[in-house]
Amino acid sequence: MLISLALAKDHGSSYLARGSSVSIEDDTSTTITVLLSPNGAFACGFYRVATNAFTFSVWFTGSSGNTVAWTANRDVPVNGRGSRIAFRKDGVLALLDYNGTAVWSTNTTATRASRAQLLNTGNLVIVDPDGRSLWRSFDSPTDTLLPSQPMTRDTQLVSASARGLLYSGMYTLYFDSDNQLKLIYNGPEINSIYWPDPFYKGWENQRTTYNSSRYAVLEQTGHFVSSDKFEFEASDLGDRVMRRLTLDFDGNLRLYSLNATDGSWLVSWMALRRVCDIHGLCGKNSLCKYIPKLKCSCLQGFEMVDESNWSKGCRRKANIMATQSFSFISLTETDFYGYDLDYADSVSFRDCRRMCLSNADCQAFGYRRGEGQCYPKVYLFNGKTFPRPHNDIYLKVPKGVLSSSQLASSVKHACKVHEKEANVSPQMVKDNGSSRFNFGYFLSSALTLLFIEVILIIAGCWVVYKWERRPEITDEGYMIISSQFRIFSYKELQKATNCFQEELGSGGSGAVYKGVLDDERKVAVKKLNDVVQGEQEFRSELSVIGTIYHMNLVRIWGFCVERTHKLLVSEFIENGSLATVLFDYQSLSPVLQWGQRYNIALGVAKGLAYLHHECLEWIVHCDVKPENILLDKDFEPKIADFGLVKLLKRGSSAHVLSRVHGTRGYIAPEWALDLPITGKADVYSYGVVLLELVKGVRVSGWVVEGGEEVEMAVRCSTEILKEKLAGKDQSWLLEFVDYRLDGDFNYSEAIVMLEIAVSCLEEERSRRPGMGRVVETLLSLVE
Repeated sequence: MLISLALAKDHGSSYLARGSSVSIEDDTSTTITVLLSPNGAFACGFYRVATNAFTFSVWFTGSSGNTVAWTANRDVPVNGRGSRIAFRKDGVLALLDYNGTAVWSTNTTATRASRAQLLNTGNLVIVDPDGRSLWRSFDSPTDTLLPSQPMTRDTQLVSASARGLLYSGMYTLYFDSDNQLKLIYNGPEINSIYWPDPFYKGWENQRTTYNSSRYAVLEQTGHFVSSDKFEFEASDLGDRVMRRLTLDFDGNLRLYSLNATDGSWLVSWMALRRVCDIHGLCGKNSLCKYIPKLKCSCLQGFEMVDESNWSKGCRRKANIMATQSFSFISLTETDFYGYDLDYADSVSFRDCRRMCLSNADCQAFGYRRGEGQCYPKVYLFNGKTFPRPHNDIYLKVPKGVLSSSQLASSVKHACKVHEKEANVSPQMVKDNGSSRFNFGYFLSSALTLLFIEVILIIAGCWVVYKWERRPEITDEGYMIISSQFRIFSYKELQKATNCFQEELGSGGSGAVYKGVLDDERKVAVKKLNDVVQGEQEFRSELSVIGTIYHMNLVRIWGFCVERTHKLLVSEFIENGSLATVLFDYQSLSPVLQWGQRYNIALGVAKGLAYLHHECLEWIVHCDVKPENILLDKDFEPKIADFGLVKLLKRGSSAHVLSRVHGTRGYIAPEWALDLPITGKADVYSYGVVLLELVKGVRVSGWVVEGGEEVEMAVRCSTEILKEKLAGKDQSWLLEFVDYRLDGDFNYSEAIVMLEIAVSCLEEERSRRPGMGRVVETLLSLVE
């Protein structure tokens, strides 16, 4: 039996013995100390992050506000009274919520673990009777690196989401595959590296890519060294100072020194002096300025998406149509890093402008005067103004939103460039302005044209010769896909979608547009935003997706891959997404009847079972939610966006599931625990969808305003359902099932759906059923 220590007030112990536990009794304190380091500099225990939410953390005792150095469960806090930290008899240190659910645990099962203790360095360790370390908190840092704590290929720092909050944010410090220590912005739509300066090569940043040891450490003196030759020193170099290297919520990496007198922190080094070099601070379609503090502003014709959060950026005030006329607003000494549609060198301003006008996806173009460098932009991200001469951005806007003064300005600028480019020979013009015939000029022009014509004929013959002798394509993936798909050109899809005019929906992978092919088939065309593979790899991945066919999966009919354009063409599903129909409370769609809901649950289960167990290459969807379940004219469900995780991956296939995919509320707990992702992650998401089908309310709507996070709401609802399903009284179903059905539903089917949902939402994935078993259970009630 565990020895339980109820905490009525702060206390500290030198160690936690195997077989003991400490629980929260006083949930009003900011911190509840479980362990103290021998020197008293660090404490470990429960740290309150909300009214009734605690994390298990290590903090500095000498700092004002008890600054946190490490957290075990930063994204999944536990409830207050009744939660506990237990060093179980099997050797595992586990954090348990009030209901006994394990939120976090160490991987020390069946070891000789004897005690947990907090060292003077701030390192929480589990040791065996001989004092050998079996587990260390230093091996899994959160946003802070302490002196002597190593940074390796297997560790990374992830920023907090906002000032004063511990939840994971959008910035990461890590060793990249090229052996360099880097900072990356992981936004909801865009990922981009911003430190070291991405404009320069490794050696230009005084880094090396040849040392594959990937090791860095902060010394107690304030000297930091890394295997890629990056190093720095604190401004107060010395060994009698408490220090921490923290990746702050704003994406800047800072070294702090503790003022022992008042407990405040002083910055003794920072990675970026100009905060506008940090990506994502102001979001898309905006500009970052520092005068002298950070200032974000939307581009003209745009407005903030969320006035309380600049990182969400700006959106156009009015939708633009492909058939509109456009002009450009000049933004001098401005640039947007990355996301170039194309690049051209030594071109005129007029040609660069034409390149942007001719491409519907072009949002602006950068032009470097004097060098003729042209950068058409598909995304306007990481915008900033800086005094780099001759570097301007020209924002593409409908002529109707321009003021007359701006339009005149842009036209005037264009005329200046045109006049400069017109290389008029003085021999062609008389002093009085009248023209005269110049035989020498005519003869030279004729000979020049003849020479060019001969060159073009020779070049054309060479191209035809090479084309006829080209090697036959033998790539197996390409042959498979060519036999099953139609390969579309970008112009064909532009025509089919009327220049991508009717948008059906959009998500993290891209926007979807309605189209009609020449054979009058209706299609859905998805523009893939974040594909990084080359053409051959893209085709190979599609060869796998193309072989998949099931009545409950959306059929892919073709694709397009031209330069930066990568699009998927699939069948058009008449009734749109389940989310549109199920969560419609404005009576725009008919209310889904109970029989339809049960049939949808069964169809989705069949589709997932096929992906997990029956198709040629087993596929984990990673984003099962109502938005990705489409309903045809008979309200039969079809799962969309399967296989996109591979198409949209960053890095090698071995790391395709190395970062969180999916949507809050539907994501399985193993994502946060950094466990290998299997089909059981989809099973968890399916369980959430089942609850929504029965209740008719999106899971995010279950959260009481000002209360717990959506994940906590799902967990609490699951526990309540377990208790109610265990009883014999079924009257509570009338309150739980969607009220729009007016009680017209099958009680037996509702019980089965809820029982399946509860089993699918088990925290321990091994206890979740497979989708094949779910299908069998649902079919057992079908007559």
